Amino acid sequence: MERGNAKHGPRLDDEMAKEVEGQLEGGPAGSRAEPWHEPEPAGEDQPQSTAVPDGPRRGGAPAPLTGEDVEARSQLGRYLPRSVLPADRGRLRQAAEEMNAPDAVLRELAALPEGQQFRTVSEVWAALGHHNEEHRW
Repeated sequence: MERGNAKHGPRLDDEMAKEVEGQLEGGPAGSRAEPWHEPEPAGEDQPQSTAVPDGPRRGGAPAPLTGEDVEARSQLGRYLPRSVLPADRGRLRQAAEEMNAPDAVLRELAALPEGQQFRTVSEVWAALGHHNEEHRW
């Protein structure tokens, strides 16, 4: 006997499986197999629920960086392995090429000053004229 349930028959098992099908298969948000599974609306004195809360949005970017700055620095760091640091402009560019860095990253590395050693991606980022986080120790 292959069925895993001995309490009810195969027809009832199939009906019960359909009831949760949308939830198990990752259907769109709010999808339900049966209309009676819809959540009840908020009461008269209750606020409507939303995906985005009210108030100022908080970001993960430390001052004075923006989210775009953090993303750009992160992309630069993806193509500079820690094993290459400390390194000069030529070695950084070579390592980025070995990591198949996009042309935009290679152009930025080519703009670094000649003859300077960089110990961290943050030092590289600052040498390119960008700002890093403000540390308050």
